[in-house]
Amino acid sequence: MTTGVRRRMGVEQRREQLIAVALDLFGHRPPDTVSVDDIATAAGISRPLVYHYFPCKQSLYEAALRHAADELTARLAEPCEGPSGGRLARVMRRFFDFVETYGPAFAALLRGGPAMAGTGPSCAMIDGVRQAAYGHLLTHLGVREPSARLELLLRSWISLAESTALLWLDGRRVPRAELERQLVHAFAALTAVSAAYDGETAAVLVRVLGDEPVDGPFVRLTARTGAPAPALLPAGITASRS
Repeated sequence: MTTGVRRRMGVEQRREQLIAVALDLFGHRPPDTVSVDDIATAAGISRPLVYHYFPCKQSLYEAALRHAADELTARLAEPCEGPSGGRLARVMRRFFDFVETYGPAFAALLRGGPAMAGTGPSCAMIDGVRQAAYGHLLTHLGVREPSARLELLLRSWISLAESTALLWLDGRRVPRAELERQLVHAFAALTAVSAAYDGETAAVLVRVLGDEPVDGPFVRLTARTGAPAPALLPAGITASRS
């Protein structure tokens, strides 16, 4: 994001520009390999001017990660309309759009990065993203007070999505679209397993499958395994379909 020409900007404009430049660089290189000189050059300003707006690289790094965390949180939002499988598929598409755009920055956000490992701001940022994802899932499932097993299921699946994206970044050996579908299917499969032990989760699964169209991702999962749709449900539970 090299400007090539120094332009006069207001304080907030310049701060936003430096954050955008830093994110662009962090999106292509590990953050600890990006220097203040690199950021200054890409922004078309002097090194001292960078320090005028951010007292140190750490503060700029934190601001850039905060911006990334806010953007990722925004991409997780999805209207509560239509079948659950389709909603989750759209969220996964936007999630991987973010991962693909901000690869190293995404890894730094999740891992804390060498410059921020174990620090409060880093932990708070990623915890905020995870909590937002958890809250969205509860909203879409129509649950306010989840059982212990349902909470475990949702938080485990969020961790699975994170680790899958991190592993994918290391070589991208599996087609992205395939991983998006796989994570949607994994949510259905994990829900089915949890439903076998928890009545609340079973009720949620019945509602989800009851709203799923015949060409929806959850039904396609059963087709790929050669099992009928009710096979996703624990024994003795049936989905009511209109």
